[in-house]
Amino acid sequence: MTARILLSLITFLLAFSTMSVAQDTLQIDFNTFLNRALDNSGQMMYQQQDVEIAENQIKQAQAQRIVPNMRLDTQHGLVPGIESDRTDLQEDEYYLDPNLRNNWNDWAIYTKFQLSAVQPVFTWGAINKAVEAARLGAEAAQYSFDAKKADLELRLFDLYFSYVLALEIERLLEEAQDKVNQIERQINDMREEGDSSLDESEVFKFEIYKSEFEIQKAEVHENMNFVKETWNYVLRNEEGNVFEPQVRFLDPVGANIEPVDFYQNAAFNNRPELKALKAGEEATETYITSLKKQNLPGLYLAGYVNFANTPNRPRQSNPFIQNSTNLFTGGFGFTIRQKLNFFSIRANIERSKIKLKQASYAQDAAKDGILLEVNNHYRQASLADVKVEQTDEALVTSKRWLRQEQLDYDFGMGEVKDLIDAMRKELELKLQLKQRIFEYNSSLAKLNKSAGIPLTTLITN
Repeated sequence: MTARILLSLITFLLAFSTMSVAQDTLQIDFNTFLNRALDNSGQMMYQQQDVEIAENQIKQAQAQRIVPNMRLDTQHGLVPGIESDRTDLQEDEYYLDPNLRNNWNDWAIYTKFQLSAVQPVFTWGAINKAVEAARLGAEAAQYSFDAKKADLELRLFDLYFSYVLALEIERLLEEAQDKVNQIERQINDMREEGDSSLDESEVFKFEIYKSEFEIQKAEVHENMNFVKETWNYVLRNEEGNVFEPQVRFLDPVGANIEPVDFYQNAAFNNRPELKALKAGEEATETYITSLKKQNLPGLYLAGYVNFANTPNRPRQSNPFIQNSTNLFTGGFGFTIRQKLNFFSIRANIERSKIKLKQASYAQDAAKDGILLEVNNHYRQASLADVKVEQTDEALVTSKRWLRQEQLDYDFGMGEVKDLIDAMRKELELKLQLKQRIFEYNSSLAKLNKSAGIPLTTLITN
């Protein structure tokens, strides 16, 4: 009895342990998949640093407005005292004693602070222009980040619907497997009955088809494993959950293909690459203006404070005589600064003008490339649309053919060869249709991306 109770307890604990580590299957939509994958992307984290560096440059430029130059120096050490043989001098008059000497028996700690600061008062707006140039540079960096993000979103779009395609193909192969088993049973029945109408050459063809079918199943199985592993990687599945797409059937996206000029105009208005180049051009132009203003005379307010203290060194009262180890002085005033390295200044401005021309040419080159990209993706999407439509029509015809061959075979008027051909063609067209739907959705996503249209519009539509 005790052994039974112990065995039941162990069985319960093992079952509980298995349940506790069981994986949860979670179905997620495309937007959730996209956002989670983007948040976990090391590439996006790397690109984000460029944006943060550009934003930091704005802060650096803004810091030039308020006390951009402030410095504090300190000195510390041991200093011997001083002694004088003259009794007619006060300690603050020791500088009058030419025979003043160090007292090596009297030591004290020497401390000195030196503080200086410069505040711009009038710089012809050079600082404001520098801040504006930095802001435009950060804007260009953000647009460049958006361009990289759009590239990754396109790859994630294909990855998400690759899973849906794999699920569809698995279902099609399971359906085809049932038909293959049905034909195999019929062939075996004909052999057992000694049916003379059974053509052995057709049986050999059927066996070859079965082998090819098994290869297809293995390819689909390995492809599914690859997609699942890739999903786990991009989603950083550390909890051990099993993620699957919420979409279970692969259908053409609801968005229609617009005329080509719609995508061309959208690309010129929305592509982040063009916006980045435009912002970069404006940043360079503003920086040139800042350089020119920086080379004009600027008015600054400057000040300083010097303080030193050593207990065994007396402070001297004569304003023209200073004891560097015991003093307190300071002052402030206005100063005018003018850069005189004219050749270097001119070279910097000329270099910036060259960069400005380069930015303008880069925009023209980018527009040419984008136009070709849009036209190419438009051609691919239009062709993919036609392929989906015609393949769907062919599939309808193949289903009618298979139905007819199945009826003829059931009534003893058909041949195995014709039934296998019809079944094979139907399976090929089903697989081909799903593949072409995937290619159509992918080509339309590429078209939208090349036009600067968010991919999420394909899903919401």
